[in-house]
Amino acid sequence: MKVFIVGSTGRVASNLIKNLVDRGHEVFAGARQIERVVKMDHVHPVHLDLHADVDVISEVIDSVDAVYFVAGSRGKDLLQTDAFGAVKVMQAAEKNEIKRFIMLSSMYSLEPEQWHRRGLDQLTNYNIAKFFADNYLVNQTSLDYTILQPTTLVEEKGSGKVSIGTATNSTNSIENVAAVLAAILDADNTIGKVIMMSDGNDEIGAALAEI
Repeated sequence: MKVFIVGSTGRVASNLIKNLVDRGHEVFAGARQIERVVKMDHVHPVHLDLHADVDVISEVIDSVDAVYFVAGSRGKDLLQTDAFGAVKVMQAAEKNEIKRFIMLSSMYSLEPEQWHRRGLDQLTNYNIAKFFADNYLVNQTSLDYTILQPTTLVEEKGSGKVSIGTATNSTNSIENVAAVLAAILDADNTIGKVIMMSDGNDEIGAALAEI
């Protein structure tokens, strides 16, 4: 497939790009600083600014089979990037008649009553941004969405073993999250689903097949 990634220079995105290329996809890597996009065959850096309007964003995304939103401002631009930036990308996808949309979110993004939990209580503003973006995706679009909600991301070697649907571990290796995101594209049973995940004991393909 031709796949567009929004936020292609982040930790998850770099691993996601490699996973998608390994699976035979052609990746269009949207980023403000395209020189930071991982350099590989079948990867095409594309300048994308989430502060632009929907028409500009739709022209940049152009015609692809699926869009990933994995951008994050790390708290520096929550409204323009994590919240409204995501919404504009959704609107651009619909404008371009792209149906498949995969969103990287955070644990309990749609359940504010859970935000008091240890760890989440330090991320309230981020979760508010994700709450509005995720709600827009679910309730205001006709996109074939999947929302992935991992626990805390850590720089550890990915085991390829995860827990899907529940969180059995407080952390996720970035490599595991990227591998699950890539696998979701080929798993039509994940369409219309909000999926919690953590590192765990199940092979990724088998875990997704049980959704």
